[in-house]
Amino acid sequence: MTELSPFHLAVPVDDIGRAREFYGGVLGLAEGRSDEHWVDWDLDGHQFVTHRAPGSGPVGHSDVDGHRVPVPHFGLVLTVERFQDMAERLRAAGTTFVIEPYLRFAGEPGEQWTMFLLDPAGNALEFKAFKDRSQLFVK
Repeated sequence: MTELSPFHLAVPVDDIGRAREFYGGVLGLAEGRSDEHWVDWDLDGHQFVTHRAPGSGPVGHSDVDGHRVPVPHFGLVLTVERFQDMAERLRAAGTTFVIEPYLRFAGEPGEQWTMFLLDPAGNALEFKAFKDRSQLFVK
């Protein structure tokens, strides 16, 4: 697999303080540059930015493996160990999941752990993990 360059993603939040509590406190992301209107976060080496700009959160759903997946959403592919650690961290923080952590496509190509949740501004997040990362794009 080719190593990918870091991505940059920006999302709207309605409250920078709540964003700091969630992304810095609950998810444990390191904070980079910031001001009163935005914060850069280190999302496993990727630049993820929360901008104060009230948004509307998910606008629809797509059915995947018997679950209603919120669309749009964004997330990160993690190691299985990091996925399980993050799931426990989120549970300990009392997070309400849109889709609880579970093993999707069990025994099929692309088998993966996945979970969906909303940040305090209503942005949908997905975190997933593959036991075998070479399965990421397998059909």
